[in-house]
Amino acid sequence: MTAVDDASASSDPADFNPLSPEEEYDEDEFGEDILDEGYSPPERSLGVSEWGLTAREGASHEDLTHRLRREVPELSAQDEGDGLGDAVDTDGELLDDQVGDERAGRLVGWDTDGDVGFDDDYTARDAGIDGGAASAEEAAIHVVPDRDIG
Repeated sequence: MTAVDDASASSDPADFNPLSPEEEYDEDEFGEDILDEGYSPPERSLGVSEWGLTAREGASHEDLTHRLRREVPELSAQDEGDGLGDAVDTDGELLDDQVGDERAGRLVGWDTDGDVGFDDDYTARDAGIDGGAASAEEAAIHVVPDRDIG
């Protein structure tokens, strides 16, 4: 048998020449030194002064005024906007004519009798909301007026 001249057959770790962690990645991914980067936790303790940490507070109930004072108010859409067209130097809100404003109810096939040439897979008529119990898919459908039909 001939001797195999393969680095994988050698048991010396220096033959494999593994890279150090600093050499495995590009330098710009870590900055100057890999050891200088890392996670820095916040400089404040979280939840230390919250209600219910002591045994006495845990056994009693917090009154409603203190609970309401701790709540973080939700940001409303009126305060921040929706992020579309909110800049001062733009043309305003984006309008999509492919999305209707009116919600559709139950959809049934369009009765065309073969005259108009509509494909039943793409057209339907609104039969009205059936008791308000529409599925999520049906609630997502909105009426878009077709300019060709009139």
